Amino acid sequence: MQNTFGTASGRTIRAGMRVRLLATAVFLGSATVSTPFLQPAFAQTFSFSNLVVEGNTRVDAATIVNYAGIKRGDEVSAAALNDAYQRIANSGLFETVELVPQGSTLLIRVQEYPIVNVINFEGNKRLKDENLSGLVQSQSRRVYSPSLAESDAAAIAEAYRVSGRIAATVTPKIIRRSENRVDLVFEITEGKVVEVERLSFSGNRAFSDRRLRQVLETKQAGLLRNLIQRDTFVAERLDLDKQMLTDFYQSRGYVDFQILDATAEVSRERDATFVTFTVREGLPFKIGATSTVSEVEGVDAAEFEAVQNIRSGQTYTPALIENNITRMENLALRKGLNFVRVEPRVTRNERGQMLDIQFAIVRGERIFVERIDIEGNATTLDQVIRRQFRTVEGDPFNPREIRQSAERIRALGFFSDAQVNAEPGSAADQVVVKVGVEEQPTGSLSFGLSYSVADGAGLNVGFSETNFLGRGQRLSLSVNSGTDNQNSAFSFTEPALLGRDLSFTVGAYYRTSNSDNSLYDTRNIGLTTGIGFPVGEQSRLDVRLRFSKDRLSQYTGDSPIIEREVARGDLLTGSLGYTYEYDTRITGLNPNGGILLRFGQDFAGLGGDTKYIQTSALALAETKVLNEEVTIRSIFEGGLISTLGDDSSRVTERYFGNGKIRGFEPNGIGPRDGTENDALGGNAFAVARFEADFPLGLPEEYGITGGAFLDVGSVWSLDDTAGLAGTVDDSFKPRAAVGLSVFWTTPLGPLRFNFSHALKKEALDKEQTFDLTISTKF
Repeated sequence: MQNTFGTASGRTIRAGMRVRLLATAVFLGSATVSTPFLQPAFAQTFSFSNLVVEGNTRVDAATIVNYAGIKRGDEVSAAALNDAYQRIANSGLFETVELVPQGSTLLIRVQEYPIVNVINFEGNKRLKDENLSGLVQSQSRRVYSPSLAESDAAAIAEAYRVSGRIAATVTPKIIRRSENRVDLVFEITEGKVVEVERLSFSGNRAFSDRRLRQVLETKQAGLLRNLIQRDTFVAERLDLDKQMLTDFYQSRGYVDFQILDATAEVSRERDATFVTFTVREGLPFKIGATSTVSEVEGVDAAEFEAVQNIRSGQTYTPALIENNITRMENLALRKGLNFVRVEPRVTRNERGQMLDIQFAIVRGERIFVERIDIEGNATTLDQVIRRQFRTVEGDPFNPREIRQSAERIRALGFFSDAQVNAEPGSAADQVVVKVGVEEQPTGSLSFGLSYSVADGAGLNVGFSETNFLGRGQRLSLSVNSGTDNQNSAFSFTEPALLGRDLSFTVGAYYRTSNSDNSLYDTRNIGLTTGIGFPVGEQSRLDVRLRFSKDRLSQYTGDSPIIEREVARGDLLTGSLGYTYEYDTRITGLNPNGGILLRFGQDFAGLGGDTKYIQTSALALAETKVLNEEVTIRSIFEGGLISTLGDDSSRVTERYFGNGKIRGFEPNGIGPRDGTENDALGGNAFAVARFEADFPLGLPEEYGITGGAFLDVGSVWSLDDTAGLAGTVDDSFKPRAAVGLSVFWTTPLGPLRFNFSHALKKEALDKEQTFDLTISTKF
């Protein structure tokens, strides 16, 4: 093979031309100057009456002469000949160029670049030929260009660098063929993946290195370095890491936080990097005094202060300020006050580490939205993007609303990048909102394995699409088949029914079970539909309708209660229900925790064979302590089935301890009956769960953390104990279990190991001291 570039040969050509020009000048000078030591020297000039081109096959001779810029009969200096040479050589069409003066004739001798026959890649294993072909600009049956080949080599090397192989080298070479053709070959040495061997911080005192590593997208190489991809060093990822680190500190009141430096040093072997962030934390600030003033005539500041949700003593966060500004500006819009803006004016109290906030209601500029232009959405319909705007063409321009619209577009998950910018419109009071998006795959086909001590091994197949037909609709299909259970489900959701913030869902399911934890089989077929809508910034209401057919069969025990329930045959149920949810974690104003409240009821009796009211409630509160390295969580959950008339609940409808009270088997607690002490379940359950998640001192990149829990609760209450007085105990009897957990986040899926011990139990309860759950998708 020969080197792509003719740098050395080019120097030879230029040197050869200079030698010829010098020799010619010396010859002519010696023939015309008789007294060389006494006469002044003059610059040599040439005059050519004839121009001859040799060596060209594809490029027309007139084109080459035109590049030279020399006309017949003109006087030409040696410098002008050199300029002519440069112009021809720089055209990029010729491998060699010579200008040879021959008396009154100038001979221009050229050798054209060859034609590229084929393009090959050698030495590549990690990146396939088809991927590399899309990176190169050189093409077969086109003129070979050394500069273009070098650019292609740089593009290939960049692709390897992004994938973490910064030691990769790419050398373009050519193999000459007949008829002035060449094969272009890119010789690739891939090298090893450059991992982040150490990720450290300097200047941090409030938070440990371990806590800050959890914030960053880049991860430190650890036990599973061959499987984890985020420990690969990518230089561009440092910018994202710096932004995430800044957001982390500012959301915790560190308003003066700075990243002084972010360096990445490569090891001598170029197979590892050492990343260091040098930071200046500053001091954390809290909200001090708050006030609201109006600088717009006729606007009452008290009305705007009433909608604020901010209090003295709260940790200062930019999101908290933005949220309250949005509340007040939305109030202005509802009152028909256009071009009203709210400006936060911050006064620092260094001694008390407090920030006094004054919200000033001011008159903004009279600017209108001329139009909204959307680009880059090849699949997603314009209307899906437009409905993320609260502003339409002709509305007053609100910069904050535009920024929030951009966040809503990004939150859809349909785009890898979404940029929203305002540009000047056709008039001084008009702006054009430009939306540029880059779509990404939104569908997934998954095949998975699952395992739990209670249900055994299972095979999962699923399909989901979150942007069905580009309409923003969600579609999912799943089939789960395990040792004892089979579950198939279908769901379709329209998130913006009638163009409003109103979701519509329809679904169906088919479930069968033949569990070792019970002496009967079940089959459930159902159809569900519902709508959901927000009722506040942090709350939502869902209303649903369900029709189902449930079968209880193949009972092998001797409980009279279950026997009567099996004898009832298939039961049809029609129910109408709702769920109200309040979640402070939606806004993220408290980065250290939040609360979740959920309350729902289902009213069965819309036709069918069952009549009851099922009520459920859940309250969750969590927060981070000890420099945010430990998460403590309290969960209170309960449920009640109230049968109506002479109806009674069935074992398939009642509550069991499944997953609600750890330390016991799925059907391990509650009322029992029969010689086999069959679990009957209960019409009521209540449980309080107290949990803590904490690091184990292992490197964060291993993904192994610990946990501890305490569960207290019970399952009780039956409404069909006829003739069994004294033999079935359905009274409230609390159970309690304590345990430790080990969480391991692996590339193959999250693993959870629970080790538990029952502190309080009944004689017939079935304890489960160990539980392992695995969920894997690939």
